[in-house]
This record gives sequence, structure tokens and C-alpha cells, in this order.
Amino acid sequence: MKRGISPMAIRFWLIFALSVMRKIFSSLLLLISSFVVSAQQEDYYQKHHLRYENYTYLNTLKTVLLHLEGNPISKPIIRLGSNDQLKLSFDDLDLIVKDFNYTFVHCNVDWQPSELIVSEYIEGVQEDFITDYKYSSNALQQYVHYNLIFPTVDMKPVRSGNYIIMVYEDGDRENLILTKRFMVLEDKVKIKARINRATVDRSYKQEVDFSIFYNENYELTNPYHDLRVVVQQNGRWDNAVTTLQPLFVKNNELEYDYDDENVFPGGNEYRYFDTKSLRVKSENVVDIVFQDSVRHIYLLPDKKRSFLVYNFWGDINGKYVVRASLAFDNETDADYTPVHFKLPYHENIPKGNLYIFGQLCDWQFKKECKMHYNHEKLRYENTLLLKQGYYNYEYVFLKDGKTIGDNTLIEGSHWETENDYTIYVYHRSLGDNYDRLVGMGTFSSSAKIIDR
Repeated sequence: MKRGISPMAIRFWLIFALSVMRKIFSSLLLLISSFVVSAQQEDYYQKHHLRYENYTYLNTLKTVLLHLEGNPISKPIIRLGSNDQLKLSFDDLDLIVKDFNYTFVHCNVDWQPSELIVSEYIEGVQEDFITDYKYSSNALQQYVHYNLIFPTVDMKPVRSGNYIIMVYEDGDRENLILTKRFMVLEDKVKIKARINRATVDRSYKQEVDFSIFYNENYELTNPYHDLRVVVQQNGRWDNAVTTLQPLFVKNNELEYDYDDENVFPGGNEYRYFDTKSLRVKSENVVDIVFQDSVRHIYLLPDKKRSFLVYNFWGDINGKYVVRASLAFDNETDADYTPVHFKLPYHENIPKGNLYIFGQLCDWQFKKECKMHYNHEKLRYENTLLLKQGYYNYEYVFLKDGKTIGDNTLIEGSHWETENDYTIYVYHRSLGDNYDRLVGMGTFSSSAKIIDR
């Protein structure tokens, strides 16, 4: 006689199965939760850990600028022991006024912290407050504008070299809001440069040949070991040349005259647009539309220029200047507008990404500056929230896994293009524990270029 499973047994096994499933489900939830928390912690760390570069840690901060006081397109460099001052400015779209502090961090030539202790490179207090702020006026997008002029009598750097200014909130150095690079120059050597049409790849590259001169009283024991030279094109750091050594040493002159190691693609003159007026369409602006309570700027669709002949026009080599028509105070009267970029292209370029590039994106490959491909309209698109002014920009392609961008793919490259080249000379003698910035010079290819 066959016997079936009793109802009591069925009930037992059902309860047991449900109990096991509940434990498995709880374990899965715990595991998923731990992954989410870990990801959030990692994301927080990535956003808030100190970076020795130009970086904004607070999403509401816009238009972060650092330059010589009175010269908005200058490099942030002051002379050691002089009365030179830098101006840091930024806008916070959060209208709550905050307590911001700042300090300096001394860095080596490679922009990593030097071995100096704070008291060795800062004279006076080691942190101070940003107290100069004002509210925007006549702007649809309201903001609080902050200014800082430094060095001050209470706090100043007393060693030459590379620095970052670190700004943080409520005296908490882990609550960072921005970092910006600047330099202090100890003028000990002189630089003469010649921007030539390249010996190799003559049709599209420029060669930066230069000599460094120093006084016979200046102690330079081993220039091959003690000196580091950095050559920068416009404001870019991604393609800076940092490994050059003197090719010839004669008397008190060091000559750097290479054929390949010191060359750069000439690129093209920068694209530009002007949003000083939000009522009249300027060159390269196709439309101004009021929607969602703000004015939107639509630029003319850009074109690929890689196969076009060279055409000169004046630019400011990738920089921008804040300006608003009829403004009493550009800092607080200028409004913010979404600016729409479009680049028609027949395909989504594989194995990399295309970026809007220039000072408007901090000369970096930022996520918010990445172009997105519209497969339906066969074009790249992006929108940036920018303060009114005059802007330069270009399109740069960054291959996957690479750190140096390629501006020739979209923009083309010509040896005739006008570029600025800045040469920095660093010196670390035997026994020194930091890199001194002992020479600096900026040279325009338009004034110095030689077709040889």
C-alpha cells in the first residue's frame, strides 16, 4: 500500500524552504547594500580627495579664475619678494553665503607635494579667510561672487616653485571646494627662444628651440642633473614636454636645439563665440532663445577643419574673458546661459571620446565637456552653462587609455598657426629638498617663427 506525504511534512518543508530563501534574500540585500555604500564612499573619495591640479569639488561652483590682478588672461605667476598679487574669483550658484578658508601647498616640478614643511614656505598665518563676496544683480541665474587677492601682509609664500591654493569650507581641509595651480618665480636665468617650422613633419608642426643664460656668479654645478625644463603650449598640461636636457653647454649658456623631442603639432586657430550681448546675435551665434526661465545660446554648427587650408584670425589662444554689454560690474552683472555646441560628423569615432577643450574646461578632459553623439542627427552635441563673455575653444579627441589629446583630428594642424609657448626652468641643487622656479618666458610663434 503506497503512502503519500503527510500535510504536516509538506508544511514543514515549505516553512523550511521559505526560511532558507528569506536568509538568502537578506544576505543578497546586505551584499548589494555594502556594494552601494562602498561605491558611494569611493565616489566621495574620488570627488573630495586633494588633487594637485586645477579642480572644482563643489558642483555649484562656476567660472573659477586665477590670474595676475588686473590682467584676466595672464598666467598665475608672481615674482618672489615682489608686490605682485594674484586674483582668485569664482561664483557659487548656491545663494547661501559660506565660510571659506584657504592655504597654500608647495609642490615639486611634477606637481606633487615637496618635502618643505609649511613654516618653510609660508610667512605669517598658515590659513586665512575669504571675506570678499557680493550677490549677483540683474542676472536670471543668481549667484554669489567671491574674490580673493593674495599674497597678503598676513600670509605669503617665501619660496619659489609650484604651488596650489587650496580652498575649503568651515575650516575643514577635508571639505574641499577647489584647488588651483600657481607659481612663484625666482628670476635667476634668462631664456631666449626661437619658434621654428619643424625640421621633421614640416607641414604641420612647430619646433621650440631655446637657450638658457645664467650669470657666472650663479652656482650651477651639473645642469644635466640639477635643471628641469618644462615647455607648455598655450594653457595645456597634457602635452607639455618635460624631459629635455641641454644639447650643448658652452660658457654660461645651455642650448636646447633638437629636431624631434621639442616639437608640437601647430594645430589651428581657436574657434570662438561672443555672448556679451543676450539680445543681439554675434558672430557664430545662430539663435538666442528664452526657455525654462533662462536664455539659451545656440552656436552655429561647427565644421571639421582637418583638410581645410590655413586661415588666420586673431584669438586669445584658448582662453576666455567674462564680459557683459552695458554692465556696471562684469563680475556680478554677467548672466549664466546654457551654450549649445553641435559638430556634424558622419560617425561616432571609435576607441575614444571627443571633448570641448580650452580654458572654459580648465584645459582638462572633463566629463561635462565630453561631446555626445546623436545617431539620429549624425552629429556630436553638448551644452555647457557659461557666464557671459568672449570664449575660445577647440575639439580634442582623447583615445582610450591615453592622457595626451589629439586636436588635429577635427581641427587640422598647420605650421603657420599662432601659439604661445611658455618655458619654465627649475633648479634643485645637491642637498636641496625642493625645486626652485628660476626662469620663465612666454614666446609667441607669430613673432618668432622661422621657416628654415
